[in-house]
Amino acid sequence: MYHRPLYAALVGRMQEPRRFLQVLAGPRQTGKTTLVRQIADDTPLPVHYASADEPTLQNRTWIEQQWDTGRLLDRETKEKGGAILVLDEVQKVTGWSEVVKRLWDADTREKRSLKVLLLGSAPLLIQRGLTESLAGRFEILPVTHWSYAEMQEAFGWDLEHYVYFGGYPGAACLIDDRQRWSRYIIDSLIETTLSRDILLLTRVDKPALLRRLFQLGCTFSGQILSYQKMIGQLQDAGNTTTLAHYLELLTGAGMLTGLQKIAGHQVRERSSSPKLQVLNTALISAQSRLTFDEARKDREFWGRLVESAVGAHLINSASTTGIEVFYWRERGREVDFILRSGNDLVAIEVKSGSHKIVMPGMDAFDKAFAPKRKLLVGGDGISLEKFLLTPAAEWFSV
Repeated sequence: MYHRPLYAALVGRMQEPRRFLQVLAGPRQTGKTTLVRQIADDTPLPVHYASADEPTLQNRTWIEQQWDTGRLLDRETKEKGGAILVLDEVQKVTGWSEVVKRLWDADTREKRSLKVLLLGSAPLLIQRGLTESLAGRFEILPVTHWSYAEMQEAFGWDLEHYVYFGGYPGAACLIDDRQRWSRYIIDSLIETTLSRDILLLTRVDKPALLRRLFQLGCTFSGQILSYQKMIGQLQDAGNTTTLAHYLELLTGAGMLTGLQKIAGHQVRERSSSPKLQVLNTALISAQSRLTFDEARKDREFWGRLVESAVGAHLINSASTTGIEVFYWRERGREVDFILRSGNDLVAIEVKSGSHKIVMPGMDAFDKAFAPKRKLLVGGDGISLEKFLLTPAAEWFSV
């Protein structure tokens, strides 16, 4: 059983007598549908499942039809606790949030007990009206990329396999054929996310620029790059606002993000140059020309993978905890990652083996911010394996 906390949370909600509108959102191929199917097998309540992830987009009538099917099932089983309606990839229906709001409010007036679970891609669910049309009616449960612990338990992976092949469970069976694995990641995950989850359903005036930005982020993952330098690298006449917006879209799709510099004022955090960070190291490895064995022998490349694995782990494991992830750099000194929970900070340096042009900045950061904890990952510090097996929240409690 994977995504155990989510599984427990959803099972708990389904056992409650009151109805709910739950949103399960996250990147492609992270186990959302599988998780819901496992829950459907384990719950005594009847479940009606339907998916809008079809070659041709569904329309609003489709939502109404599925909802009515759920209502009928709920009416038949109301005395036993009602029924559950699951709509997968619902954000692909134009105007879906208005339809869901109307149907949900009608059920409220009629005192129906139908429980509703929506599955989909995080940015599209949020940007397509979730917060506006359904404000106060829903709860979001993020689904992240699989952790090292989950991949280890499910597939017996060791640390090096996780660093290189990342956390996509659907691709795990293909790693013995590197070419096939790479094509799966590129075609079924990267290209599908870009073309179907972002470009098809979100206004993007420069789709070629979005694609190049993603490739740039994979190439420079773990590095701090100003938007002006990005424009130079991308050889595009776009502006920094456009790049920042596209980076937000890639972040929401669970592919690539830009960490902000921590500072004493929120304004400085938002205006800082981002530290590019993939959210799954498979996105780097699949697009490289290096095989697993070649990557392990390439100190620079492997070091970049290690630091990216640490960053992805911190972001993914912190996503449901309220913990924020930053970096810090000042006058040529840098701390790789900063965790913030309330007023407490945890500073993290990664000894990855790659050559860095900046000096370690832990002493300077300690004097300026007095973090609760200062961690070294790798070398003579905490082993990389132990660190990747430890959720970010635990560093604030140990």
